[in-house]
Amino acid sequence: MQNNTLIALVDGSAYSESVCHHAAWIAGRCDWKVTVYHVMGRREGAGKQDLSGTISLGARTALLQQLAELDAERSKLAQEQGRAILEDARTIIEGDGDIAVETRLRQGDLVETIADKEDSSDMIVIGKRGEAAGQAMAHLGSNLERIVRASHKPVFIANRAFKPIENVLVAFDGGASSRKAVDFIARSPLFTGLKLSLVFAGKQTSDIATALESAASSLEARGFEVETSIRSGDPEKALAQITTLGNHELLVMGAYGHSRVRALIIGSTTTEMIRSCRVPVLVMR
Repeated sequence: MQNNTLIALVDGSAYSESVCHHAAWIAGRCDWKVTVYHVMGRREGAGKQDLSGTISLGARTALLQQLAELDAERSKLAQEQGRAILEDARTIIEGDGDIAVETRLRQGDLVETIADKEDSSDMIVIGKRGEAAGQAMAHLGSNLERIVRASHKPVFIANRAFKPIENVLVAFDGGASSRKAVDFIARSPLFTGLKLSLVFAGKQTSDIATALESAASSLEARGFEVETSIRSGDPEKALAQITTLGNHELLVMGAYGHSRVRALIIGSTTTEMIRSCRVPVLVMR
């Protein structure tokens, strides 16, 4: 069922502005509304460390009271920050066009929130990395693979800077998810007027060549300008190289299939692959 809504996930990171611009671009082309979520961790703004030690009972009681008050203040500040982030997101998205925007502040687990709310949406937009992008673990980034694996909706992964999209690279392996991606492209107004390049990376077979040509023909029948190519080598290296050296502003790929692309998306190299591509990635289930 079409909901005409996309979910945009924002935090305080440098990627959030890009998420907003990409969300506005998608919503504008599809005539969708945008629901922006900022999800605070369960412990965000709450200190859990027991600093009382062996302090005497009276002093410890006073200290614990001060800590409780500090926790409450931290929680209040975190909520105020969350509301400010959402208002900034609304301003950016509405500034990009006549787009209906709703904002939601939630506390809990990000992936659980998406699992609970994704049925009301048609797509999820998230940044490659989150607030802790300069650290070993990224807030949103650390949840990327979990969201891709858990979500039943297309996941659009925004890179750091928004750039108008005119040329789309479609990773095609002949599997169910890549065929679904082709069908989605053919039917969605999101891709109207964009140039498409269908690429198979791996060992060429007659079945793959036939499937590739069939996919291209179905898109051309819908009025798309389509190029096809077959590249030898590992899919992750070939795709990353094409997006780095080519003129493509978006990579579309399936999350599941019958080639190494399947292991790429659901395996341990997911985040590294997404980070290595210098363009946004739209992942289809």
